[in-house]
Amino acid sequence: MTDAPQAVTPMWEELLPGGAHWSAVIRRGVVLRLVAQGDDANVAALFYNREQPLERYNMADTLKAQHIAHLTTGCVCYSDMGRILCSIVADTCGWHDPLCGLTDAEQIAVRYGATRFQEQRNQRYVSGREAMLVELGKYGLNERDLVANVNFFSKVAVDDGGSMRLVTGHSRAGQYVDLRFEMDSLVLLYAGPHALAAGTSYTPAGVLLQAYRAAPVGADDVCRTRCPENARGFINTERLHLGAGETR
Repeated sequence: MTDAPQAVTPMWEELLPGGAHWSAVIRRGVVLRLVAQGDDANVAALFYNREQPLERYNMADTLKAQHIAHLTTGCVCYSDMGRILCSIVADTCGWHDPLCGLTDAEQIAVRYGATRFQEQRNQRYVSGREAMLVELGKYGLNERDLVANVNFFSKVAVDDGGSMRLVTGHSRAGQYVDLRFEMDSLVLLYAGPHALAAGTSYTPAGVLLQAYRAAPVGADDVCRTRCPENARGFINTERLHLGAGETR
């Protein structure tokens, strides 16, 4: 868990309400800060190469390359081409779930009750899967482009029998995570319930989005030096922007 300096004024900020979804292109060299607006927030996220969306976040490679089962400061999010979409450069929460995926419409209806746009309009209960498909459609992408996501601010514990449990009380309002983007990326976010969330009240916390200009990535960068594979990932990503080949 690492605190980041607070002295810089953000280039822009936007509040994403609980239950809402959002997408935008975040350019290389920009830090996107996610700030939880309530306790036990959950922000599902997906990342794609803006220039070639067939290159996208790969959960398996991200975990395998870094020998991890959760994300925090020093970790990076790999694409399926061995390049780095974004790096976690600061994190006051300390643990983010890359394993449990999105809610679907049936889960939401069973857990919280059925709603329809015709009656509830924008207050209807939206699942993570629905939210991501809506955002993907804005860029000419569809269901086949939906891949495993990251759930920021959520911690999942696994017992000896392999069962997963969402840890309540893990994240608090005001905690944040900073994502530094290493390539121009299409970013999709959904501030909705985690797939393992308990309870019957649909009251997901919102998230404040803030953008900052990142400092240059130095040779001693915490994400670059975390493991040898990350060093190679940064080289591959830098070569993408120089038009060169890859290091394996």
